[in-house]
Amino acid sequence: DIRTNTVNLIFTQMTANQGISAYGAKAIAAIYREYKQMQDMEVLGALDPDQLSNDQKRRALRAINLIKIKRCGKVKGRMCANGAPHRKFVPREEAKSPTVSTDGLFSTAVIAAHEKRHIITFDVPGAYLHANIPDGKFRILMLEGKYVEIMCSVNPEYEQFVRIERGVKVLYLRILKALYGMIESALLWYQLFTSVLLESGFELNPYDPCIANKMIDGHQCTIAWYVDDNMISHKDQKVVEEIVGKIEESFPGLTITRGKVHTFIGMRMTFRDDGKLEVDLKDYLNEAIQEFKEELGPTVSTVAAKWLFDTNEKARKLSKDRADIFHSVVAKLLWVSQRGRPDISTPISFLCSRVSSPDVEDHKKLRRVLKFIQQTIDDTRIIGIDRLDTMLTFVDSSHAVHPDMRGHTGGLITFGTGILSPRSSKQKMNSRSSNETEVIGNSEYLPTNIWHEHFLEAQGYPIKYNYF
Repeated sequence: DIRTNTVNLIFTQMTANQGISAYGAKAIAAIYREYKQMQDMEVLGALDPDQLSNDQKRRALRAINLIKIKRCGKVKGRMCANGAPHRKFVPREEAKSPTVSTDGLFSTAVIAAHEKRHIITFDVPGAYLHANIPDGKFRILMLEGKYVEIMCSVNPEYEQFVRIERGVKVLYLRILKALYGMIESALLWYQLFTSVLLESGFELNPYDPCIANKMIDGHQCTIAWYVDDNMISHKDQKVVEEIVGKIEESFPGLTITRGKVHTFIGMRMTFRDDGKLEVDLKDYLNEAIQEFKEELGPTVSTVAAKWLFDTNEKARKLSKDRADIFHSVVAKLLWVSQRGRPDISTPISFLCSRVSSPDVEDHKKLRRVLKFIQQTIDDTRIIGIDRLDTMLTFVDSSHAVHPDMRGHTGGLITFGTGILSPRSSKQKMNSRSSNETEVIGNSEYLPTNIWHEHFLEAQGYPIKYNYF
């Protein structure tokens, strides 16, 4: 069906069973390599199932095996745990981990471009697997069926602990490190990584705990990270190399990218010679167009027409398959609009409110957005700084444009070239006049302005002139 074909074409990750059916020995070898990494990093330990209580077995996390087809064609195996059962008894504060904010990431990146810093991006392979499970926490992983045999081929000592339950081979293993899928793993990795940075003299920004700074040789060194993806910058390339080297001492095998062009969290970032940051998401946009799988029609002059917010309750609803594609494409474009193409923010903001029950009119509006994107596919987002101590904030609101008569707010921040923190959203309350709508819009966007001022001050760049 359309949904299955779309998933197979667009998404390159599948269950291990599907991967073995499609790729045979290559998929089995990929799973073996993943298990071998687990063994080499001492992620799992032997358990005698006869010493486990029935309650411990019930709480065991099932292993989920996946096959990932990388862009280069390599078949990669992944094993994680289904951590859902632990949500019942693991406190939220022991499972919630921060990630770098989009605003914080772009602010630090554009400052690095403005100051013409040297940039290195790197990721930590198997990052979670470096973090130990704290003493006193007993976590169990359960493998079943053919995956028991693969694990035993990696470590034959496990064969003595294999049992048959409900006619299926079962192997229980103790989880010694933060295995992917466990709800505590992200926080354990974050705590471990920040401890390494703090020991090296870095200080966390209190307004974004995934950005850290350290003054070295009179210039600021900044590192921003999203789980295991990291970006580090400093005026002196030697300093950047030394910091990365120290991090690699704790986490060997870093995958490192140097130069002016980097792919970070799915975004192609170019730190240009003129001190500006260029962001390109062309590949991601092409994927959204391909997923739509329909002719886009004639050219359009704008991303949306004046009837964008008009709705027709009698319009025919989309079929389930087409509605699922609509939802997926809108979600992709929402991610893009906040990072590489803020010019599509307004129609995507509206279409997000329609994903629960889209109709043919919504479908036409999405087609128009995609057609506009196709026409402007080579456009990139460029951000620069004229004066770092002068921040300009622009906010505007439209009164009663939504079907429920609510207004719509748009806002942005600029330091001279391009924009930061683009926002386009439906207002959260009704208003009686356009004046009230403007007040609501200002109140909704003002926290973004305040956050930037405090964030930049904590980075060492106080704002002297703040125009709102």
